[in-house]
Amino acid sequence: MKVILIDDEKAMHLIMKRMLAKITDVEIVGSFQEVATAFSYLENHEVDLIFADISMPRENGLEFAERLRASGRHTKLVFITSHKEHALYAFDVQAFDYILKPVVQERLHQTVQRVMAAKQAPALNEVKFNCLGGIDIQSTQGVRVKWKSSKSAELFGYLLINKGRLVSRARLIEDMFGNMLPKNAEMYLNTTVYQLRKVLETFELKESLHSDSNHYALSLKDIHVDLLSFEEGCRQMPVVDESNIEQAIGIEQLYTGELFGDRAFAWAWNEAERIAALYNSFTQRLCVALLNRGETHAAIRLLRKLMAHNELDEEPFLLLMEALALQENKEELTQQYEKFVETLHKEIGITPSPVAVSLYVQLISGLDK
Repeated sequence: MKVILIDDEKAMHLIMKRMLAKITDVEIVGSFQEVATAFSYLENHEVDLIFADISMPRENGLEFAERLRASGRHTKLVFITSHKEHALYAFDVQAFDYILKPVVQERLHQTVQRVMAAKQAPALNEVKFNCLGGIDIQSTQGVRVKWKSSKSAELFGYLLINKGRLVSRARLIEDMFGNMLPKNAEMYLNTTVYQLRKVLETFELKESLHSDSNHYALSLKDIHVDLLSFEEGCRQMPVVDESNIEQAIGIEQLYTGELFGDRAFAWAWNEAERIAALYNSFTQRLCVALLNRGETHAAIRLLRKLMAHNELDEEPFLLLMEALALQENKEELTQQYEKFVETLHKEIGITPSPVAVSLYVQLISGLDK
């Protein structure tokens, strides 16, 4: 397995070379003290694994990873860092793993073995159904859905969130074609079902669309569904703490946007609100765990994301104020509070709750002292 090292400290090169030399079938083909030369090397050479420091001059490891992914390269990347708070950002750029300094031989060996196992695993043509942030079907072999019509995408979404349950023709017609004459609605449903079946045939999943004279269902067997993975992850993790925080970060990242993205289906509104509330609750628990671990930057980033989804939601705002206070950032804390007060007044004509006012006063007083 071909490996390169990127770290601005020469001592780390020596340490990593010595430790990697103890692992069978690892060949270090390059070591670099800054990312520009490493990137140039990768343009002309194939490697299996990159070990990169995050904190480096000029372009840091995270920026390098973003550029690497933007170029279309999916080389496995492991970050070596002294800072725990970088974990969340590492997952954002599809890092395979991150290891805290000082590096321990056993921990390094485990990571390399996982990379080797993934490399040797047979390439399966797995299909993914995605409905968070949009409606998409894609395979690991690079095939991506081309919807025959907007209604075929809508039918796919409708059957998908019913999770394999049978849905009657009458219900589909009422929810999807309710504004049409019954005769026309029947015809359009038949056409839409045919179009969806042709789409699924592209992914060798034609038989996954079950139908009889009065019902339809979408089989999800052996198919990765982002929504189901997200819901299951939240269900299995009622408490987020030091023991599972990395897994929680991965679950949070499954939520790439609201259910079906900007496709506002009236029949999906209640479900979209339920999933959004689940994400909000789970992410707040993750933020509390991050703050308890001292990773205020990562927590603030997620809390800003929550506020962007709903700028009137007070619960994440309270956590955001606490996080800014932990950073001793009085100016930003004041700006965020004033913005929140203004938004509440402008949008719904109310003032912050006594809890929010009291917390703000308490935090500001503490910073003044």
